[in-house]
Amino acid sequence: MKTELLWKPVRELGELVRNRKVRAVELAELYLDRLERIGPRYNAVVTVMRDHALAQARRADAEIAANRWRGPLHGIPYGAKDLLATASAPTTWGAAPYREQRFDYDATVIRKLEAAGAVLCAKLAMIELAGGMGYRQPTASFTGPCINPWAPDAWSGGSSSGSGAAVSSGLVPFAIGSETWGSILSPAGYCGIAGLRPTYGRVSRHGAMALCWTLDKLGPLALTADDCGLILDAIAGADPEDPTSSDRPYRYDAADRKSFRLGVLRDATDGCEAAVVENFRRSLDTLRRIGTVEEEVTLRDLPWEQTTRIILQVEAASAFEDLIESGGIAELTAPEVHFIPYARDAILAKDYLKAVRLRGVMAREADRVLARFDALVAPGRVNEAPLLGQDFRSAISATARDVMGAVGNGAGLPAVCVPNGLGARGLPTSLQFMSRAWEENAALAAARAYQAMTDWHTRHPRVE
Repeated sequence: MKTELLWKPVRELGELVRNRKVRAVELAELYLDRLERIGPRYNAVVTVMRDHALAQARRADAEIAANRWRGPLHGIPYGAKDLLATASAPTTWGAAPYREQRFDYDATVIRKLEAAGAVLCAKLAMIELAGGMGYRQPTASFTGPCINPWAPDAWSGGSSSGSGAAVSSGLVPFAIGSETWGSILSPAGYCGIAGLRPTYGRVSRHGAMALCWTLDKLGPLALTADDCGLILDAIAGADPEDPTSSDRPYRYDAADRKSFRLGVLRDATDGCEAAVVENFRRSLDTLRRIGTVEEEVTLRDLPWEQTTRIILQVEAASAFEDLIESGGIAELTAPEVHFIPYARDAILAKDYLKAVRLRGVMAREADRVLARFDALVAPGRVNEAPLLGQDFRSAISATARDVMGAVGNGAGLPAVCVPNGLGARGLPTSLQFMSRAWEENAALAAARAYQAMTDWHTRHPRVE
């Protein structure tokens, strides 16, 4: 019975627990065993929280038996990227200088998931400091390179590396990751699962390591877009501890829609691998069955990537000023981070302020274009997962541009990534849907409709 539970979506697991066909303790024990036994194979886990998880699971069983069901996450195990503060375990930020770091409180996201009845089983591996000091290969973590469950010589994606690998390999049904630029969509795309980057401000970041105050976002990785919506429903909302969190109400709308208006940027596949382009074209044919797909959509010629990158680099250098000035960056794993942060100190204040002003122009332009569509559609990643020993600069075509990433993160827009095929090496490729600010439900509905017509989300790596 237990093995039949693996890779079931959160919604299905939740119904089994609610109807007491499976006990929360059984689920916790199943996933704790996998975290301890299989997690090290992928360098996916920093800390397994067995005692903590079993206590939460026993409480969930008692509450459900007493008809106090909290919702679809009640009794469901999960893992958290190790930049989220937890009182019951160290919070290492993926970096050797902080491997013994502890907090005496839980991040708001952790508290909200506890209130929803979810069971925290593990802190999951990540790129050190979420890539805040820069990195060029998968080894940039004191726990080692996070291995893709689809191939032992491939990377799972960064910086939420462990979150992607853990969900893909069936170590947890869902995980919480963070994205400043690509760190949810990347591991989701490379590992063949779903990932949701919410609108900036939708989810409180209190208790999360700050990399870039005006770009950081927290969101779920799970097996399906529907699961991501259920999880966002639990973690969204204003928080007095995070003044950037919005009081705009959110409620996940899981109702099926019959028609969509979708757009494709003119250069959406520039620099993509041949298989990525082929799978994307096939995905567009599928999407035309549920609506219109307008290609050759154009954005104004703005310095999208340069603007977002300057903001990220300057704020990251500020966030870790003490570590840089103390020389503590010499303890980090990736050799290039021993000098990159010093270069960022040379960025002029006027250039940062210009980038901040330009971001407002970018946001208005993105909204102008997106107002005509339910979502813009593009490949989730330009390639299959890079090899473990590969420098990222050699893994991606020189013509590749991440305009969707720059626009989405610079303007704080929501996006959902789902699997859409396999590449030449047999690893997943992906499809992303990006919507207007605060319209996560539009992107989720489109992704959910795509998954209803395809079966890529039901295919999983051979873990055992």
